[in-house]
Amino acid sequence: MSDRISVIAPTLPPIRTREVLRYMAAEKATDEMQALLAECIDEARDAFACRVCFRVLDVQTDGEGVDLGFAKTESRALRKNLDGCDRAVLFAATVGLEIDRLITRYSRLSPSRALCFQALGAERIEALCDAFEEELHARYGAEGATLRPRFSPGYGDLSLELQRDIFRALDCPRQIGLSLNDSLLMTPTKSVTAVIGIKA
Repeated sequence: MSDRISVIAPTLPPIRTREVLRYMAAEKATDEMQALLAECIDEARDAFACRVCFRVLDVQTDGEGVDLGFAKTESRALRKNLDGCDRAVLFAATVGLEIDRLITRYSRLSPSRALCFQALGAERIEALCDAFEEELHARYGAEGATLRPRFSPGYGDLSLELQRDIFRALDCPRQIGLSLNDSLLMTPTKSVTAVIGIKA
């Protein structure tokens, strides 16, 4: 396993309003909802502090599961996802605490606005993960390698307990200010951890 942990701040694309509305379960938005979304986007414009920490792992898969170097898991779903891969990228990503503060503030003042900020946060963390993956595709594609879809604890049969090992392996609190509580919930909440297989 690589000893090096890297930290980057990918540039995000513009907010995809259609995706935000999808997270709000409001694909057919009224004019009033569109106006609310525009106001929330404007208020949240400086709310996102996007950071990613990651390292490259040597991985081994067998009939018993996956050896990630920092931990072993018997997850069949992850083993299938990493089939044919001898390396993987382990990463943690967050868009920061400020969007959580907006959600908390408006959950008391305006539930509809809080819902909008929830959806904005969800769209932004997905956009951050996508932007990070694009950088990896460019880097490893130049070597002739392909990437497997990102796979997070909680997907399929991959236990959330793996979060504890991931946080230790990436030193998330010190690297990007991301913490994990005893219930395995992350703070900031708009954050993701995942493994991306590299197939030569």
